[in-house]
Amino acid sequence: MATASAALAACGGGGSPPASASRTLSVPAGTARGCGTAVPPSGTYHLSVDGTRRTVVVHVPAGDDNTTPIALVLNLHGSGATAIDQDAFSGMDATADANDFLVAYPQGAIPEGAGDDWNVPGEALVGGGAVPAGTPSDVTFLATLVRALEARFCVRADEVYATGFSGGARMASQLACDESTVFAAVAAVSGLRRPTPCPATRPVPVLAFHGTADPVDPIAGHGEAYWTYSVPTAAADWAREDRCSTTPSTSHPDPGVTLTAYGSCAGGAAVELYTVAGEGHEWPGGPTMPAALVGVLGPQSSAIDADSVIWAFFAAHPLRGPSR
Repeated sequence: MATASAALAACGGGGSPPASASRTLSVPAGTARGCGTAVPPSGTYHLSVDGTRRTVVVHVPAGDDNTTPIALVLNLHGSGATAIDQDAFSGMDATADANDFLVAYPQGAIPEGAGDDWNVPGEALVGGGAVPAGTPSDVTFLATLVRALEARFCVRADEVYATGFSGGARMASQLACDESTVFAAVAAVSGLRRPTPCPATRPVPVLAFHGTADPVDPIAGHGEAYWTYSVPTAAADWAREDRCSTTPSTSHPDPGVTLTAYGSCAGGAAVELYTVAGEGHEWPGGPTMPAALVGVLGPQSSAIDADSVIWAFFAAHPLRGPSR
């Protein structure tokens, strides 16, 4: 997605807030929670993990008083993009305000073009390059970030979720395997994978969206080095991981949208794939993107509002079973 991120930056989506707007997060020694403290502001925060200074843009829902625990959603940008790009691309702040949850947009640490890539374990970067030696673990960073946000904000430990776009969707898929006691459920937009190995210790609810006209990560697979098997195959593999029924149900909740849903999963989990006819490498129902970006990513679609569907799925699947 390097070309796409460059187009987004050129159209005003890239960049970072001024340094004066940044604040620092830290990881507590114990299990301290931020409930009852003064309401922390929205904005850019920094956190040092394994000697690397990391960035996250945090949106506090309107009217939050930091006394009642609320859900936390990590929303991960695509390859070569930034946290601010993902904020604009997904438009999730409005959904957070309407449903009173905290949304945080972390930033990767592998420079690419105007943004960064994620270090998805065992996977090549865009273009087939290897992850540079010494690159910090993003699984460790994102799990640590959750603890730091819980110490600063009033977060429900059983309602921590991850979503992401493209490379961020692949990273969210990884979190479902590697941090299944931290993230209650995940949602992958234009990038669902089922990592191998997958050391999840519980069935993890998984939601996915993918356009049939995606030119970057084709729904049928057979793309770049990180993109081999199809998205339906990834969903079926997750259904086996979650011990769901082998035969999914198929429905059409909206014109041009097909829902493939695996039910009867272990532990109350679910695996759902929304296929959007004619859509490109986009965030369904997201804000209208500049023509230059659409020219790279393919057509947008408003046939379904991914943000509202993601939140409904998350709200229905809090963490069950062993947790932190």
